[in-house]
Amino acid sequence: MKWKASCIQMDVSFGEPDDNYRRAKEWIERASAGADSSTAADLAVLLLPELWTTGYDLSRLAAIADRNGDRTRAFLAGLAAACGSAIVGGSYARLADDGIYNSMPFFDSSGRLLGGYDKLHLFGLMKEPEHLLPGSGMGLFRLAGILCAGVVCYDIRFPEWIRAHALAGAEVLFAAAEWPASRLEHWRALLLARAIENQCYVVACNRVGSDPDNRFAGHSLIIDPWGRILAEGGSEEQIVSAEIDLELVQDVRSRIPVFRDRRPDWY
Repeated sequence: MKWKASCIQMDVSFGEPDDNYRRAKEWIERASAGADSSTAADLAVLLLPELWTTGYDLSRLAAIADRNGDRTRAFLAGLAAACGSAIVGGSYARLADDGIYNSMPFFDSSGRLLGGYDKLHLFGLMKEPEHLLPGSGMGLFRLAGILCAGVVCYDIRFPEWIRAHALAGAEVLFAAAEWPASRLEHWRALLLARAIENQCYVVACNRVGSDPDNRFAGHSLIIDPWGRILAEGGSEEQIVSAEIDLELVQDVRSRIPVFRDRRPDWY
């Protein structure tokens, strides 16, 4: 089975959800049109960046976050069905009864909601714990029969968290981020390591542009289970795409059987 994976490396308007929904719709439609004409893959899957509806306007999230996620889920479900592309919905600020979560939804190409994940590791340097609640579950979902995992930004600094998803059987890791340009080399090194050590595909979408406090790195990446970079973005808005062959995951895992050779009795 082959998929065409595309990262929608867009800028995000600070604290302006209406503008961001409009921009995301344009990018999703553009990415889907490209998938229809340029690949013989079995499935097109699109990934958005972190907090693409609001950016890091954390102090105003109580006013601008999506109540229960209703608007964002309906928006992405409709686009997935209309475009015939699966969508890993980056993440958005979801206002729940007990607080605000950094939430990632997953949709198949018919627009069906496959599940969701609330960011577990909150990043203190960007004041997330002051405004957001941590999630309490894993980001596993099954897409076209393949077990996948979704994580958000700071999560990739926790190899044991990513390994837990790989041990559960995940073959593709989707990571959405607003990763600052000042730590671009960390972004690249961490994602390469997560792909190599877990022998999985990594599809990682980072935003570009800036907000009042940060400049963001872009450089969205698609990496295969050998750690080879299949596609990498620059620092401008663009669609970063590559074809991924799902059969390669089990091939790599059989050649270097790190999961079989683990010694969890010692660590």
